[in-house]
Amino acid sequence: MKIYSAPLQGFTEAVWRNVHSAVFGGIDGYFTPFLRYEHGEIRSKDIRDIERKNNSVENLVPQIIAATPDEMHPLMELIANEGYTCADINMGCSFALQVRKKHGAGLLPHPDMVAVLMEETRRWSGFTFSVKMRLGWESKDEWRVLLPILNDTPLSHITMHPRLGIEQYKKAADIDAFNEFFAACKHPVIYNGDISSLADIQRIETLFPELCGVMIGRGLLANPALGIEYSRGCELTTEEMCRLVRTMHDEMLRQLTPRLQGNTQFLTKMKPYWEYLLPTLPKRLRKPILKATTTEKYQSAVANALNGDW
Repeated sequence: MKIYSAPLQGFTEAVWRNVHSAVFGGIDGYFTPFLRYEHGEIRSKDIRDIERKNNSVENLVPQIIAATPDEMHPLMELIANEGYTCADINMGCSFALQVRKKHGAGLLPHPDMVAVLMEETRRWSGFTFSVKMRLGWESKDEWRVLLPILNDTPLSHITMHPRLGIEQYKKAADIDAFNEFFAACKHPVIYNGDISSLADIQRIETLFPELCGVMIGRGLLANPALGIEYSRGCELTTEEMCRLVRTMHDEMLRQLTPRLQGNTQFLTKMKPYWEYLLPTLPKRLRKPILKATTTEKYQSAVANALNGDW
């Protein structure tokens, strides 16, 4: 079964992907945070994130978020000009700002709009498209109306996150609903949701042995070694994990530091990773990282946390 890295805004950008691939690996495909076309342009930050010159991973899939072909077209032109031949369509983002624009999970109650987008994919000869979606926005049966449209579209796969958009990440993933979707879907299916350990991957694999793969988001931020743990069939030791996390962390710092000006930018970028990273790290070691007010205090707290003595 293949292991994929889910896109997470503000986290799984080019530097994280490049360094994770080099230090940990074990990932069969990295999906970029979504590209958007708003106010007549694509953000420079988003463009830089998918530019080939900024990406060393070969197995990279750009993700787009759009409600209409007019929004989709400039995004696809950018992707094509960078030499990509695949794109993932986001129909799962639950952020209110995007949903109000009928983006992401906001598209799910509108099968007519989904049909128009799927028809637009046929215009991009030589491109492979996939979809990442949820069960629905406010009803777990919304996928039933959409699936005939998706089944009729030549997609490489569909990634299903079995929650509702209005639930965001609060309720447990609905395995029974996923099973129904999986049985009815004609495309290869990737499972996404509530995977944070090797045991979680193995449980999903046991439940759905014909599954194409699993996509991991927050779980991979917490445990960057999930891919190699799955390939080995065993978990890393605390010492090995700390050594690899330190290597990844230091390389990310080396690459990000020239772009981050002053304590505020530096800490705003780096501290959020520690909301997820190494969930078994004792509170007495995590707290100084999250409370650090200077770069020096932050780096000292990280060094103390990653000495493996816990």
